[in-house]
Amino acid sequence: MHEDSDSELMRDVARGDSEALRRMVDTYLPRIHGFASRILRDRVEAEDVVQEALMRAVRRAADWRPGATRFDTWLHTVALNLCRDRLRRCREHVIDRLPERADPAAGPELELLTTERSRSVEIAVHALPERQRDAILLVHYQDLSGAQAAEVLGVSTEALESLLSRGRRSLREKFKNQGPADD
Repeated sequence: MHEDSDSELMRDVARGDSEALRRMVDTYLPRIHGFASRILRDRVEAEDVVQEALMRAVRRAADWRPGATRFDTWLHTVALNLCRDRLRRCREHVIDRLPERADPAAGPELELLTTERSRSVEIAVHALPERQRDAILLVHYQDLSGAQAAEVLGVSTEALESLLSRGRRSLREKFKNQGPADD
């Protein structure tokens, strides 16, 4: 969606148009859920974040100011802040959880290797400092532009590039010193 359609969508949502609300959910739910899942590493918690983020969008629809920011950028910012809040609460109340298990039906060795590498990358990304992790996720997994990601993080584009550079360097070092399938 682009800025004009964002404004139109928010206007229609504010008027109580159920089709506009369905469009909002269909367009943004999968994208924001994927983002929140990557940060929280918990699909159920991510569902709660998405629900809250979309509810905030509905509540703010009447106050939406076209041109102030892109809706997609604003929604990523809301989701990121909700995820950070949940992670802080989780640190305060340490909970032992078993990691998600791979699908036992997945049999071929190639699929197993791919899953192990993906898991290693996920673990490595989550080991990065918070702001580097968030920059990597926004740019490389959410496909936000540098300007959009910088806006979500509340930093300049130069600061974002620095975060990305440090994060990528750390990931390269990790996988240079230990294979991606090791962990």
